[in-house]
Amino acid sequence: MTLSSLSYNAYIMGARHLLETPLPEIPKPKLPELPPLPKVELPQKPELPELPNPELPKIPELPKPELPKIPELPKVPELPAVPHLPDPPKPTLPKDFPVIPMHSTTDP
Repeated sequence: MTLSSLSYNAYIMGARHLLETPLPEIPKPKLPELPPLPKVELPQKPELPELPNPELPKIPELPKPELPKIPELPKVPELPAVPHLPDPPKPTLPKDFPVIPMHSTTDP
């Protein structure tokens, strides 16, 4: 633990030293003067004649297809309502019924 703490402190000191040390100024180099670029004249676009829009032939309207008629289904007779039945009595065990333990808590 002490070794890692010393190593950490060494990193901190090195970083602080780098932050506090002023950097020397680097002189900027002089760029050579470039000659002016020659002006290039672009050729003008030739004028194109206007073309008339071609007329599209009219498409004749097609007759709408007739949908087949769906035959009527026979009506289903309604079923009679189900009568409400009372809940059946729930079975009970006699009071002297022996109870068998399912799991034993003590191991032999």
